Amino acid sequence: MEENSSQILEEAHSEFTKRNFKQAEGLYTKLISSCLQSRECEAGKLATAYNNRGQIKYLRVDFHEAVEDYSSAIQANSQFEIPYYNRGLIHYRLGFFDDAKSDFQRALTLNPDFEDAKVSLQQTLLDQQQKKIRGY
Repeated sequence: MEENSSQILEEAHSEFTKRNFKQAEGLYTKLISSCLQSRECEAGKLATAYNNRGQIKYLRVDFHEAVEDYSSAIQANSQFEIPYYNRGLIHYRLGFFDDAKSDFQRALTLNPDFEDAKVSLQQTLLDQQQKKIRGY
């Protein structure tokens, strides 16, 4: 199973890189289903598949489903900073600044050199402050 999951993940990444999102999403879903049935997948592979499938949903503006996938990625591997950052971006875009702040801070706890998370956290704090000043 482990070799097969690596192969599926590699193929999914290839399709994702080529912007063949429908094929990539199908492959990530296949890997996730296979992992959940066999329970023999490496946590990192499962988390990556969830995270990347979440990216495809994010690009489609399916924010709720993307957040679900990012949360599943975090559940599979709580030490993987990327899904915290990705979920934080959606929370930020939806105006859920406390949730965004929490996700960006967690990403930075796991990887203090994560520049995009630093910038996003600063912007979230700024926008949250502006929202309070405007009174809404």
